[in-house]
Amino acid sequence: MNATVLRTEELKAFYVLEEFGTQKIAKAVNEVNLDVQENEVYGIAGESGCGKTTLLKTLFGAIERPLRLIGGRIFYRMLDDEIDVTALGPEEKRRLRWEYISYVPQGSMSVLNPVSRVKTTYRDFIGSHVSGKTRDEALRVAGTQIVELGLPPNILDAYPHQLSGGMRQRVTIALAALLKPRIIIADEPTTALDVIVQDRVLRKLEEIQRRLDMALIYISHDIAVIAEVSDRIGVMYAGRMAELASSVEVFERPLHPYTYALIGAFPSIKGEKKALNTLPGEPPDLLSPPPGCRFHPRCFRALDVCREEQPAFRDHGGGHYAACWNPVEVD
Repeated sequence: MNATVLRTEELKAFYVLEEFGTQKIAKAVNEVNLDVQENEVYGIAGESGCGKTTLLKTLFGAIERPLRLIGGRIFYRMLDDEIDVTALGPEEKRRLRWEYISYVPQGSMSVLNPVSRVKTTYRDFIGSHVSGKTRDEALRVAGTQIVELGLPPNILDAYPHQLSGGMRQRVTIALAALLKPRIIIADEPTTALDVIVQDRVLRKLEEIQRRLDMALIYISHDIAVIAEVSDRIGVMYAGRMAELASSVEVFERPLHPYTYALIGAFPSIKGEKKALNTLPGEPPDLLSPPPGCRFHPRCFRALDVCREEQPAFRDHGGGHYAACWNPVEVD
């Protein structure tokens, strides 16, 4: 097994809301344990509101109120040592962002300035993170990186509105890879793109991940897309990790009823036609989640214990983890 480049221990990140003198707490990330390996593509799947993006912000160190890190620890591996990121100050965390761990947002315009040419964004980005570079030197570095990543050099002279949505997203991916980080987190980078452009963006991410020998954390609600690019898949539900296994194991032998339902909700282009599964109800309100297993109100295999006690996230064999009292299948 490769070295672990990022791991968490019992990570808790809650939204603490003050409303009319009353404090409300949404437990968006609750006791999550991750271990991302060097050169691995680690997929995180789940419905909207399950805590995926909050987990991303926490791993990236971009925590702003009302989000608060309540407990647990985050470790990055630097050379042969692990660094406890949660113990670092703001300036130390800022230096690690983009250089050790980078980020591709859902929308490219979260990064690109609509009134600035692409080259200005790249030049300012390099200038703020690489010491000793003049603006012209930074621009030359950007031009070299753009060509290496398979984009035309004249794209640097364009304004964002002159580029297609897919091209803007590829530019954003190239920007995230500019400083050759050890890890890139991609937060639903193909949202709002058609399937042809989605494929191009996914191929670009895979190409960059292989070229730079980095780890990639790919976050999406679309488990089918995640399976296409990931080595392992973690499935989140209501702030907790529900299942974790290799992509093949997750699809061929899902243990958690939620994972089983997610996979059944996507049509297959192979085999006989069959009705798609649908999940009744909605994800729980994280301000007042149900007791026991948070999935039990929607689960077709719920037992009495599911309504009373939270199941442990445990290994069911061969590194296939699930938090479920009544798994779909256990060999």
